[in-house]
Amino acid sequence: MSYYQYGISPDLVERIKLKMKNPVAKERMKRALEGVTKYDLQDRTKVRNLIKSSAVILNEKLTAAQEEQIIQFVIAQKIDPKNTLHLIRLWSMFR
Repeated sequence: MSYYQYGISPDLVERIKLKMKNPVAKERMKRALEGVTKYDLQDRTKVRNLIKSSAVILNEKLTAAQEEQIIQFVIAQKIDPKNTLHLIRLWSMFR
């Protein structure tokens, strides 16, 4: 299932992908996500906090609706950051 089915704008995704090419931003994001577990990514509160901190790192202004769409997307994907297949699936979704 793709992110646009959750109402996430392709323009937003492209802006974020471009910002993530900046090595400084990429390292800050890695540090922010360090130690995140699959259980954290199923908790709405923790996902909301991760999204807000990520938006600050990337200097991206998200509306409440965008935040909610991203939260729903992340929870629906049932991501396990320790599972290589999950990470490959996500990578291919955002290539």
